[in-house]
Amino acid sequence: MAGSYYNVHCSDCENEQIVFGKAATEVACAVCGTTLARPTGGKAEIDHEIIETVESR
Repeated sequence: MAGSYYNVHCSDCENEQIVFGKAATEVACAVCGTTLARPTGGKAEIDHEIIETVESR
């Protein structure tokens, strides 16, 4: 079960953070705590801008 990692831009505080594309738990911004991604049972729903794919397997 491979997945991708994404560099996500938080629109609230301008922080950039790497998020796993199939996150099993809610992912919060490390700076302001805003939810960046929510699990859906498969590919995570990413609520903010994806800047780039960091790694794909």
